[in-house]
Amino acid sequence: MKNFIVAIDFSKTSIHALQYAIDFANRIKASIHMVWVDNISSDEVVYSQFTNDNKLEHKKNFNKLKKENESRLKHGELTFSMRRGKVHIEIAKEAKKNGADMIIAGTHGITGFEAYWIGSNAYRIVTSAPCPVLTIRNDFKFEKGIRKIVFPIDNSVETKQKLPFTVNLAVVFSTEVHILGLYSTAIRAVQKRIDGYVESAEKYFAEKKVKYETEKFQADNITKSIINYAEKIEADMITIMTEQENTMGHVFLGPHAQQLINHSPIPILSLKSKEVLIEHDI
Repeated sequence: MKNFIVAIDFSKTSIHALQYAIDFANRIKASIHMVWVDNISSDEVVYSQFTNDNKLEHKKNFNKLKKENESRLKHGELTFSMRRGKVHIEIAKEAKKNGADMIIAGTHGITGFEAYWIGSNAYRIVTSAPCPVLTIRNDFKFEKGIRKIVFPIDNSVETKQKLPFTVNLAVVFSTEVHILGLYSTAIRAVQKRIDGYVESAEKYFAEKKVKYETEKFQADNITKSIINYAEKIEADMITIMTEQENTMGHVFLGPHAQQLINHSPIPILSLKSKEVLIEHDI
């Protein structure tokens, strides 16, 4: 991982995400590319002038942001670009163009509101992104680094596919992984499948010499159970598969992924199955 994209709308939330990205990037000697999207659409001539003024203003803002932060980025470059269109689509395009390894985006959470686009677009960025996406709330403090990662395991086939990526993070940050087996049903056959997935994860972490702990319990509400557990152990990250569903040409997040992104006070690292089939070098 050598190249991060950070979604910027100049809100406190997006600046907080940038600070997190810099801290993250310094550990793995990565570069950061900031992206702002002009998401106001109009064909009026008046708007064309507004767009030009808007771009000029934000270019000045970017130059200021770069000047304030580039000395903090110890190894890579801090760059920026400006695009126009739908936020999640343009962020995805920029990520593809730059060969980004990860997108980092701030989110206000489901109850928050500001006159910016970051919060409402976080889950849309996840659905469209060609790479893993880390979403982080404005009130999350990350000064202590990534010490504990929650690794939820359910009965889906894809649940184990986040293993290689999580292991690489754990190795780089000397992180302890907390495997969380979640039983959402009393059907024993399903529980045995989850037990098998947990056992495979334990074996994988042990082979990679990653410290881990395991807990398993019945979860009537999977989202709430994951968040409560993560808060209890003071976790620094939760890794999930996005459980994407394709319906009539539209891509939607599965309910647990969307709820976690909307509600978790702890950063969520969202991965798609196609992204984690090959081990990523960090």
